[in-house]
Order: sequence, then structure tokens, then C-alpha cells
Amino acid sequence: MKKLFYSIIVLIILSTGCSQNAEKYFAQGKGKFDLKDYKGAIVDLNKALEINPKYAKAYFLRGGVKVNLKDLTGAIADFNNAIEIDPKYADAYQLRGIVKFFLQDIRGAISDYTSAIDINPKNSSFYNSRGLAKGGLKDDTGAISDYTKSIELDPKGAEAYYERGCIKISLGMKESGCLDLSKAGELGYEKAYQAIKWWCK
Repeated sequence: MKKLFYSIIVLIILSTGCSQNAEKYFAQGKGKFDLKDYKGAIVDLNKALEINPKYAKAYFLRGGVKVNLKDLTGAIADFNNAIEIDPKYADAYQLRGIVKFFLQDIRGAISDYTSAIDINPKNSSFYNSRGLAKGGLKDDTGAISDYTKSIELDPKGAEAYYERGCIKISLGMKESGCLDLSKAGELGYEKAYQAIKWWCK
């Protein structure tokens, strides 16, 4: 889950401008984030927000930096600010949901993922995230539904096949579950091969 979270952060953070100086500090902060200079990134993002306190993407990125610094409470506060400024900020809902998931607020995570889906129902990763959370609540039917939707949107989404396959097998749907694991393996999801050895031989 952590690997997925960090990958999501890298993929969905997009630099954008506010005032010229705020944009400059944001760009510097993003560059330092990419280099894993998290403390340096915080300094630059703080400066960007001093210049433009309504810079939603700066709060969003700073939240991602704080996750890497293990300041999860601070990360949620930054995602809250990003959402307050831009209530349609779907990625901020998703990342806030992931942090809530880490903090064992599973229902809060599902609520955030649902908000992200309501804003952008074509993003397969939102359904993946919600599927994981529903699995944490033993809502297997709901999780399978979300993974199925994710696969519909992204037929090459190996993780969705893997997670759906594991749930199906746990429910006694061995043949269908093993087909999902095989598909995940074909798409390069290495964990699927070990699962196949355990359950599908």
C-alpha cells in the first residue's frame, strides 16, 4: 500500500502557477520533492504559501512531503486546506483517504475515495483505493465491485486483477479468482505468481 501511495503522489502532482514568485517556490519545492529533499521542499512550499495562502496545489504537495516525513497529522491538515480552497480537488481527497487508511480511519478513507469518484468517476486508481478500504472492512462484495470498475476503466491494471482474485479465492470462487491472478501475472504483477503457487495448483 505504501508503494502505491508514493507512486500516486509522484504521478498526480502537477506544477501550476499563482503569482510568479509563488510559482517559482512551488517549482523549487517540487524539484526538491522529486530529489527526496523533503525538508528543503517544505521550506520552499512554506514560502510559496506565504506569498499566496490560497495556493491549493502547494498545500497538496506539502501534504505529500509531510507523508514522507511521517507527519501524517500535518499531511491531513494540508489536504484539508487544499480541499477547502478547491472543493473539486479529487486527488487531494484520494491522498487524504490514503492517510486516513494508514491511521485506521477506514470509514473516513472510504468517504474520501467516494468524494474523489464523485468528482472524477473515470479515474481507476480511486476505485482501487476504495476497494482496498472496503476489503479492510470485510465488504468483499463492495471491494469486488470497485476492482471490477477499475478494470473496466483500465484493463491493464494488474493490481486490481490481483486484489479481486485474492478476494474471490477467499470466498470460494477459486476458478474465477485464479483467472484474475493469472491475468495479474501476465500484466507483470510479480506477487501474483506466488499467490498462484499457493492457491491455484
